[in-house]
Amino acid sequence: MENNQVSYYKIRDITLCGFRDRAELIDYLFADGRLKTGSLVAINAEKIVSIERDKALKCLLDNMEYKYADGISIVRSIRSKYLRAEVNRIAGVDLWEDLMARAGREKMPVFLVGARPEVLMKTEAQLRARWQVLIVGRQHGYFTTDAQPALFEHIRASEAAIITVAMGSPRQEIWIRECQNFYPRALYMGVGGTYDVFTGYVKRAPTAWQNLGLEWLYRLLIQPSRLQRHIKLLRYLSYHISGRI
Repeated sequence: MENNQVSYYKIRDITLCGFRDRAELIDYLFADGRLKTGSLVAINAEKIVSIERDKALKCLLDNMEYKYADGISIVRSIRSKYLRAEVNRIAGVDLWEDLMARAGREKMPVFLVGARPEVLMKTEAQLRARWQVLIVGRQHGYFTTDAQPALFEHIRASEAAIITVAMGSPRQEIWIRECQNFYPRALYMGVGGTYDVFTGYVKRAPTAWQNLGLEWLYRLLIQPSRLQRHIKLLRYLSYHISGRI
């Protein structure tokens, strides 16, 4: 169904925004010359399965404004369930880079949160060099709960328009909601391990693997410790094959 030029699709218990590509999503966020506020969250098969046993996570995701299809399995399920859906996979890593490039052109202030200190510093340096991004603050991901109030105040004082958070899921989504309650006048995006990929600390799957929708398999092969997480893909696959999507 259409609402404000965005199509929405329900897969299992999550309703996602549907976009043809990253450019359409970025243009939507910047429509009418004003950046939207709220939070961007990538949805993949793992998250769909996780919310079935984690009602708190489901409630959290339900209240996040812009849920997009990051996993190829989600895209295939949407196309199967909604035959006329014009939806493609939007990889969070690529979306973040597009968002940063646009922020650089628009001179929008950006605050970076998460990752190891050395990764964060290199991320900032590369953003400034590549797209002249206006970085108004940064905080690595190794801070205590007691430090959060001061961090929230720092973010508010910075008047950041975009805040990207690399903490992994669901920690980053929980943190985003807490910060958003304190400072709602920004666009938030959870980016997982994006800073590590952007700076070269983690190697991304070759383009051919990405185009085949096998980026998940490549990551499993180089990180066997992810096996437990990918077991959830088998459960999701059973939903897709049986039509329980």
